[in-house]
Amino acid sequence: MLHPPPVVSSLTSYDDAVLGLLAELEASDYQFTTPNRSTHKLVSQRRRADQASLMTDVFGWVRPFATGLLPVRLERLLQEAGLLAASEGLLRSRLRVGRVGDILFAHSAPGAAGDAAVFLGPDSHRFARFLRQTLEGAPVARRALDIGVGAGAGGLTLLSCGFAEHVVGSDVNPDALRLARLNAAHAGLSLHTRLGSGPPGAPEIFDLIVANPPFIAGASGVTYRDGGDLHGAALALDWMRAGVDRLTPGGRFILYTGAPVVEGEDVVRTALEELVRRRGLTLSYEEIDPDIFSSSLRSPAYRDVERIAAVGAVIKG
Repeated sequence: MLHPPPVVSSLTSYDDAVLGLLAELEASDYQFTTPNRSTHKLVSQRRRADQASLMTDVFGWVRPFATGLLPVRLERLLQEAGLLAASEGLLRSRLRVGRVGDILFAHSAPGAAGDAAVFLGPDSHRFARFLRQTLEGAPVARRALDIGVGAGAGGLTLLSCGFAEHVVGSDVNPDALRLARLNAAHAGLSLHTRLGSGPPGAPEIFDLIVANPPFIAGASGVTYRDGGDLHGAALALDWMRAGVDRLTPGGRFILYTGAPVVEGEDVVRTALEELVRRRGLTLSYEEIDPDIFSSSLRSPAYRDVERIAAVGAVIKG
């Protein structure tokens, strides 16, 4: 079922709180770049004994803070929506907010429950940058789909840059769809959402499909991380194989993902080259960053993997 952008008259207390938070942070020129988990943990440990005093402490580093630090109305909205947790006599936000480009994105604070967690991080920035680089000067897509939309980094990049007229974001996580719609509403953008995994079935077709799928091997219990078999590459390849059948003639599927390299062979590139050969499509492919998530190589699931590369692929129908 397709969900349209939120209508003001139908907003819940949760919606009001998230939109109020984003408006407050926008007005204060809030700037925070969400780091990876290990960086967040390290910086948080350095400053753990200190009490939060800045908005970036509260909604970026998610440190405990005293009641009265936030504007009264904002604190009340967050309390009523269940977005503040008690922490040793202080409060802690259940949401984190970071920027990708000029847009603020509310997403899950560290420690959120696995299937309910809504991701934003360094991969979101690389994904958005790859979309801007790839689509600069391209014809505007009439209909676009962002698979695994998460907090909305891909879909909102398409809308804010004018790369697509109508964008649908799909995700298996209803909490992600909700935050993506609210992030879009705050940015003055219209994002439609659909609950589900992977590309939709026939007869829906799109001029443009984009995806930044989970790509970490092993069962972490966190939906936005687990990429399945093939050292974490299986989900990305499944989405790509199904997605090319949902493209209009001349349409494009743009994929950002992590590619395991085994004995010098990029597993994702090899599979996509075989896909385009069999389907009569074209592929452009680039290595964006040669070595990411190096700590993951300690896992038994990566015992044969030399490195994980951040890659961008474009398949054209």
